[in-house]
Amino acid sequence: MRDNLLSLFNQVLNVKYTTLPKTDASFFSEVRGNVLYIFFEHSNGIVDWRNNFDFPSKAYNDMENTWHVHRGFLRVWKSAREYLKGPICNKKVKGIVIVGYSHGAALALLCYEFCVFHRADIANNIFGYGFGCPRVVHGRLKRKICERFKHFYVIRNCKDIVTHLPPALFGFRHVGNLIHIGKDAKYGPIDSHRAENYIEELKKIQKLPNQCRPQIQALPCDKQRICTHVITITL
Repeated sequence: MRDNLLSLFNQVLNVKYTTLPKTDASFFSEVRGNVLYIFFEHSNGIVDWRNNFDFPSKAYNDMENTWHVHRGFLRVWKSAREYLKGPICNKKVKGIVIVGYSHGAALALLCYEFCVFHRADIANNIFGYGFGCPRVVHGRLKRKICERFKHFYVIRNCKDIVTHLPPALFGFRHVGNLIHIGKDAKYGPIDSHRAENYIEELKKIQKLPNQCRPQIQALPCDKQRICTHVITITL
């Protein structure tokens, strides 16, 4: 499965979202052929911002392991999960693509992990993309958990401030893979996060030959083991 990042980003900005009461979780899903697409919206109200800043870590349990994530994002994801677990667990679905921007990127990461855990039969056909994604996971992960994120991609434009929050000093980290675009752009940390500047840099990348496009940096559990590999998806 190969996905065009510019196309996915335009879609995450323009699909018609369903917004839930209380948590303001905003998502959209549809099946195209046998592939389920799930999109999560960026912050669009006061409730979203309250959740963004509610970042003390909270245990996120599964059957065998306990790991910690951003409390506010987990609260929002759990409300959306009740509506999405049906389509995700539908055995007619043979691939899943999850996309989010900003606040929505954090939800996309948690959704991606849920999909991989509950749809192990198609794990290699599940892909997640977090544009301007904040840090969600707290502390080090066991390798078994860390490996679940092998097809999740954090896309950072230039000096995007949101991708540096919550601060690593507080124990938060990115997981999966990092695609850093706009490295030579002159945007400041706030302007780097603006949607129009993501679009501009993604358009530039599309014009480059494959060998000149940004590499994917794998983000391992142990920061001492950092590796890079040649990009394998269409930018």
